[in-house]
Parts: sequence; structure tokens; C-alpha cells
Amino acid sequence: MAFVKDMLRMWAHSWKRFISIAMITLLGVAVLTGIYAGCRDAFRSTDRFFDAQGLHDVQVLSTAGLSNGDIAALRKVNGVAKVQAERSQEVTFDLDGRKSATMQEIGTDGIDQPYLQEGRMPKKAGEIAVTRKFIRDSGKRIGSRLTVIPESASSDTSDTNDTNDTNGADGTNETNGTDEAPSFPTKLTIVGVVLDPQNLSNPDGYSAMTSFRSTAATDYTFFAPSDGVTGTLYTSATLLVKGAAAESTFDESYENTVKQVTDRIDGTVKTDRQKARRQELLDAGNKKIVDARAEADKKFADAQSQIDANRQQFNQQVDQIVSMQAGAAAAGAATNGANAGAAAAAGATTPQLDETTRETMRETIIAASPELTQAKQQLDQAQSQLDEQKASAEQTLKTKESELKTSIPQVRWYVQDRQSLGGFSALKSDLDSIQSLGNAFPIVFLVVAVMMSLTAMARMVEEDRSLIGTYVGLGYGRLAVASRYLLFALLACLIGGGLGLLVGFLGIPAFLLVVLEGMYVMPGVRLEYDWLYGSLGIALFVVGVLAATIYACVQEMRMTPAALMRPKAPRAGSRILLERIRPVWNRIGFLGKVTARNIFRFKSRLIMTVGGVAGCTALIVCGLAINDTVADLGIKQYRDIYQYDLMVVSDDSDASAMRTKVASDGRVTSSLDVRIESGDLTVAGSGDGDSGKAGSSGSESIQLVAVPEKHLSDLGEMVTLQPVSSGMLGTSGVGKTGSLKLDDDGVIVAQSAASALGVKAGSKVRLTNGDGVQATAKVSAVNRNLIGSDVYVSETYYAKLFDSKDAKNTKNSKSSEDSEALTWNAMLAKLSGSDTSQTDYAESLEEDSSVMKAVSCAHMADSFKFDLMGAVVALIVALAGGLALVVLFTLANTNVSERVREMATLKVLGFFDREVHHYVNREMMILTVMGVILGLPLGRLVGGMLTMALNMPSLYFEVEVKPLSYVIAAVATMAFALLVQLFVNPVLDRIDPISSLKSVE
Repeated sequence: MAFVKDMLRMWAHSWKRFISIAMITLLGVAVLTGIYAGCRDAFRSTDRFFDAQGLHDVQVLSTAGLSNGDIAALRKVNGVAKVQAERSQEVTFDLDGRKSATMQEIGTDGIDQPYLQEGRMPKKAGEIAVTRKFIRDSGKRIGSRLTVIPESASSDTSDTNDTNDTNGADGTNETNGTDEAPSFPTKLTIVGVVLDPQNLSNPDGYSAMTSFRSTAATDYTFFAPSDGVTGTLYTSATLLVKGAAAESTFDESYENTVKQVTDRIDGTVKTDRQKARRQELLDAGNKKIVDARAEADKKFADAQSQIDANRQQFNQQVDQIVSMQAGAAAAGAATNGANAGAAAAAGATTPQLDETTRETMRETIIAASPELTQAKQQLDQAQSQLDEQKASAEQTLKTKESELKTSIPQVRWYVQDRQSLGGFSALKSDLDSIQSLGNAFPIVFLVVAVMMSLTAMARMVEEDRSLIGTYVGLGYGRLAVASRYLLFALLACLIGGGLGLLVGFLGIPAFLLVVLEGMYVMPGVRLEYDWLYGSLGIALFVVGVLAATIYACVQEMRMTPAALMRPKAPRAGSRILLERIRPVWNRIGFLGKVTARNIFRFKSRLIMTVGGVAGCTALIVCGLAINDTVADLGIKQYRDIYQYDLMVVSDDSDASAMRTKVASDGRVTSSLDVRIESGDLTVAGSGDGDSGKAGSSGSESIQLVAVPEKHLSDLGEMVTLQPVSSGMLGTSGVGKTGSLKLDDDGVIVAQSAASALGVKAGSKVRLTNGDGVQATAKVSAVNRNLIGSDVYVSETYYAKLFDSKDAKNTKNSKSSEDSEALTWNAMLAKLSGSDTSQTDYAESLEEDSSVMKAVSCAHMADSFKFDLMGAVVALIVALAGGLALVVLFTLANTNVSERVREMATLKVLGFFDREVHHYVNREMMILTVMGVILGLPLGRLVGGMLTMALNMPSLYFEVEVKPLSYVIAAVATMAFALLVQLFVNPVLDRIDPISSLKSVE
């Protein structure tokens, strides 16, 4: 019992060490669990929301629309749980200028169901639900009315609507016929406000990705019920995969489950249905031609019958006149002796005429009568016209037959998963980047915690040296004696860890979720505790601190009890390196020499203090480095890399009108016409080195920029072309400006995409253009680029890639129209005027009907932000500052406790309290300065590795630390050291020289 009481008394006496260890553990566990928990809560809530709304696992699109036969084929794929055929239509309306929207049918199979936020779901024809973004932009509310106009060629199926087939309603009995494109009501009434599960961006917050991405996206989405929607052709099919809902949508296991189904669709169903669909279109086209020929033959036959009937009637009239004239001639030639009866008989009988005589009489009669001549001419003209029409129709039909195969392009399917959804991929990349930081920083906290625990516990054991020897001499086992310190450290870790779990699973996640909810809408988010991760987090620090405590105990207890009960002999005096530099040493005062000896003679204290302070300073610098890097991304990209001031994009049909409009405004000083398409860059793991990294894989959404062959040299005037090469630890080297040229041997890939996929110069990648055509391309160079994923290609190389017959997966997939010259649908231009005028001009251009998108680089440079990263940086800097404060407090108290007798001696020698303060604090300040000097470059080094940790789509973090950040980190650390002095000075004042100098013997 006495042993326990003494142990508790010892614990109470060492409360400062207890608090230090507990605080370090608290901070470490909070950092370890907090960022993880915040991201996990966001992941889980989003996953639950996706499952509740039935967000599709796979989406299938087709250039020719999808028929019931396609839907039936998808239902038969192994692993598919449910298939929903969807109809949509693009419409336009007037909202401060021309705006576009997608009318989306609300599916009846529970897939991609919008989440109701206000009002009710639409049920009747003409009712719609809109997103909060539309409500905010339009100023409309529930009950407002809206009239929309269907866009011509609003979908990829518009060119084939009249030649498609219709399948049975059950998707099994296929019949040839005509499919109709989806059509929605145009007189609309808003009845509800919903959240689109495919896009969780918060319209009232800030979207991090403000750069231009797609040339085909509509502004809004309107959700309508099936009532009032017509059309038997589907624009897409959405699928749910068996077992996918049981997996987290952000885990690799989910991706593997879905990939098995997409591979099956790509493997057999896709190819078979593409061929079958095109054959159906050909059959439907042939049937139309056959029907047209039959209809034409029937019309021609009817016309011929009419002409024949008219001619027969005409001939009968002429023959009647011929007969009358022949009879009259016969009656006049009767003999003079005939009786009246014979004469009558002769007059009643038509004389028999040979065919030649009759035909001669016909021609004579017709020629003598203008009416009969005109009638005969009309009949002959009608017959001639009919013959010409028949020949022309037959020639037209034969031409249609010969051109049918070339006029119907190859049908292409696009099988996409959730990664193709912009809202999903943006949320996932944001959370993954933050989670990667949460996995890296706790390591530094753990190292510092072990170092401080070793320092504190080693001093605690050393102070009880004689007591330990006494207990061992009395027969207590070394394990029992060591348990006094092990339990002390364990209890401190458990209390600190428990508080750290509260901060880690409640405080930090709540803070992160507040920031996240400003960027994304996440219904039903809640804070959850992870028992396994939380327990392992505490266990990690418990093991580290206990290991340090065991080491300290072993170092002391390996001696005999007699040696332990005697005071520890002072360290032998020795010279330090500075003493050997006589010109310097001779000019140092007495107290300065004492300080120098105290600093360098006690190596362990020097290493612990400098290492602890350097680690904390490095964390602060690293956090500020992230902030500086993110703050300069927009400026570097839109002012340094992009030399142009304006990018204007239009539809292909409006390209000429767009260029005329921009040119007529007189604001452009120089320009470059280009073609911009939204596509994909894919690297398939091959392990042969052709794809950058052996075995690398992945896909990235890109902006494909084709440059006219005659203006390849002008690209360098609009975009800064600088080659980059991969360096060590994720860093990169940047080449000389202007040393990179675009040619016909390959494409230039943006650094942001190349870094994410491991692509380098000489790699082979698979490009997908705006039409979905894929081809394998060579990467000639990687260009410095921080935001967005641009891929530059020459006009000639573009044609070689996407027009060649041997392009991968595109054989015979291009129609004759596709092989024509490229349409330059975009313009890069330099403008005159200030940044404000350039921004206003870009906004005015977007109101023009010929302009799809106008982007001002000045506006992008000023408005680009990354709020989520800024919040995490603030959190890391705050935690690093707290760690620095705890470390300095622990080291200062350990320093004082080690030198109580020394301080007492100084007081006996006549040192005033202020002089004692100066004597002790000067050493701590020098050690702190040394730690800061070491921590500043260490922080820059660690910050330079962030490029590997923050591997985000469309973003490359070119790490930069501003001089002010170094100053802030140094000043903050020194301020913490001065703050610690305020706590240490009273401790020095309370030292009693008499009791402190008593002999322990």
C-alpha cells in the first residue's frame, strides 16, 4: 500500500510532465484521426445518399440512341441488377440571354432519383422540378411558369430518328419500323426544387473548379415525369450492379465490382449491339427505299392508268368520227337502181376499212381539228413527263441504295462509370487530397511525441534514481518499480488519447464538414466514431511513448541498487569545438562561455530540443507552403502560362459568326483560331515503359486543342511552352521558355495530367476526341501547366490520329463528312484594355447567340480559390503551433528540473532572479533559433513532397514558399518560446537554494 501511495504522490509531483505527454498525445491522435474522420464521414454520408437515390453505377450512351433491344441486351449481362432506360431532350429558353437546359425524364426504376429539397415532385405533364442553381440564377420560385424551345439536333440521335427501328415493349420482340426521338412538353410549371445526385456542387457556395471544361454541357437540368413524354428512342441507359451498393463507392473494391460489369459490356454486348444497331438502321433505310419504290410504282401506275384511260377515250372519239365519215361516204356511193330498203341497209352498215386507211383518216381528222390536236399533244406531254419522273425516281432510289452504307456511320457505345460524373470526381479528388495530408502529417507528430516522451520520462526516472535503488534493494522487482513510470506514461497517453479522439472525431470533422458543405450539398451527413481506427490511433502513441519509457527505465535499472542509491556522477568536463577557435572564444564573456558549454556538452538535450523545434517549425512551414502554393495557382496559370487574355468557344455551326463578332468589336490585338474538344487521356498499365511508369494506369478528362498547321509557331505566343521533366520525390524540372515547339510527331500534354498519370515524353497514350473516337498517340513533350489538362495537337497529327483507318477501335467508324477539314470552333485572343474591361467584355460575349463560352484569364486569375485546402492549412498550422508550444514547454521544464542545483548555486552566488531567468532562457532561445534554422529548410523539403501527396486531377501543385511564410514560421516559433518563458520564470523563482543544495546522502 505504501508503494502505491508513494507512486501516486510521485505522479502528483510530476503533473507537468503528465500534462505534456497527454497534450502531445492529444494533438497527435487528433491529427491522426481528425482529418481521416472528417473525410470518412463525408465519404459515408455521400455513399448513403447515392445508394438512397440510386445513383447509377454504369451509364451507356450511343451515337444512334438506344432501342428496346439494346435495353434487353443490357439486362442479360451477368452482374447487372437493374437497367433503366432514360429519355432526355435539350431545350433553350430566355434568361438574360440564351440559356440551355436538359429535360430529364424521372426514371420509374429507382435509378438517378432527384432528391427533393422543397415543394413536391412533378407528377403531371408540364410539371418540372428544377435545381437550386436555377432558382438562384433565374429568380423564379415554385409555381412559376416557363416556356422552352426544343433545340434542333438536340441529341446525337437527331440524324437517325427517321431510320431507326422499334422493338416490342418488352424488349424481346424486335420489329422494324420508325423510332421517335424523345419529346417533352414546352409549357412548364415549377413544382419542386431538387438536388441532382449526379452533381452535388453547392450553388450557394464556391466551386473550386472554375476553369472551362466542356463545350457541350447545358446550363441547367429540369426533371419531368413520364407523363407527357413521347418517343420510343432512349438517350441513355443507367445500370445498377449487383453487390455494388454493399461497397463504399469511393473504395477500390467498388471500382473492381463495377469494372467487371463494364468489361463484360465492352467485351461482347457493346460490339454485338453496335453491329446489330447499325444493321437495324441499314435495314430500316433499305425498307424505306423499298417502301418508297413501291409507293412510287403505285403512283406511277395510277398516273399511267389515268393517261391510258384518257388516251383510250381520245381514241374512241377519233374512231367514232372516222366511222361516221366512212359511213357517209359509203351512203353517197350507193347505186341508182337500188330500192329504198337496200339503200337503208347500206346506210346502216359501216364499211370495212383496212388499218392503214383508218390510221390515215385518224391523222387527217386530228390535224383538221385544233381541239383534237391540242388534246393529243397534252396526252403525249403527260406520258413524256411521267416517263421522265419514273426514270428520275428510279435513279434517285438507286443512288440512295448505293449511298446508304456510307451515309449511316458506325454506331458507337460509350460505357461510363461514376468517375465520368464531374460532380462525383470533383468531390472524390478533393476528399482524397485532404485525406492524403491526414496520412502524412501524423508521422511528424508521432516522432515528436516519442522524442518528448523519451526526454520527459528519462528525466523523471533519473530524478527517482535513489528511490529506485532503495525499492530494488528492499526486494521489489524491477518490473514492479518500472510499472510506476509505465503506468504514469500509459495513463497520460490514455487520457490525452481519449481527449484526442473527442477532438479527432467531433471537433475537426465538424470543422471540415462546415467547409465541405460550403462547396457540396451532402444530405444526411453525421459524425461517426470508428472504434478500430480510434483504438489503433491511441495504441500507436501508447506503444511509442511506452517504448521510450521502457528505454529510459532500462538505462537506469541495469545498474546495481548500491550504484542507484548514490548520486549520479557529473559528466566529465570536455572542451567543445568553439573553444578551439581561440580568436572567437577569447572574445566571449564568462556567461557566454558557460552557455556555449551547456548547449554543446549535453548532446541529448541539444538533439531533443533542436529536433523538436525543427519538426514543429517544419510543420508550420509546410502548412504555409500549401497556402502559398494554392494562392499562386491562378496567377501562375492565367497570367504566366496562358499569355492570351480571352478564350471564346462556339458551336461548329456558329464558328464563323463568332469570329466575325469578335473581329468586329475591335478589342483584339492578336488571335489564334483553334479547335477545342472535351476528351479523355488514358494510360493502360503495360509494364513496358511505353506508358510513363511501368504498370501505370488511369484516365484523365482533358481539353484537346488542335492548332492549324500554318499557325503552329503562333501557339507559343498564346501559351508559354516550357518542357518539364520528373525529378526526385515528386519534384519536377522546368526547361527554358520557348524551347518547346508543337510539331506533327506527337502531342504536348499538360503537366497536371502527366503527373497524375505518370506520363512523360516518349510515352504512348490513348486519346479520345470530342466525337468519342479513340486513337493511340505519342507524347512528344510535357508542358508546364498547373490548372486544367490541356493536350495540344497539330492539325496534321489530329487527322492522322482520328481519320486513319487503322486508328485503334475506330476502323470504319468515320463517315465521309468526318474526314473534311477541321472546324475552328474556338479563338485564343489578346485584348486591349484593363483587366476589368476584359472581364466585362467576356461577359458581354456570352450573351451573343453565336458564343457558347467566353473565358477571361484576368477574371480566372483573380477568382480562382481552393477554400477546402485553405481550411485544412489553417487547421494544420494551428495544430503545429500547439505542438510547438507543448514541445517547448516540456523541454523548458525538463531543462529546469535537471539543473535545480545549478540554479540554486547561482542564487547563492548572488544572482538576481532576472539574471537567473536570462541565464536559463538564453540557452533555450539559442536552441530554439537553431531548431528554427534547421526547420525552415526542412519544412521546404517536406513541402516539396506535397506534389506526390496532393495528386489531384487537373491540378498540379508547383510548391512555392514565400519569404513571408518563412518569417511567419520563425516568428511564431520564437513567440511560443517567449510564451513558455512566462511559465518557466515563476518556477525558477520558487527554487529554494537551501533545500536544493542539500546532499542526497
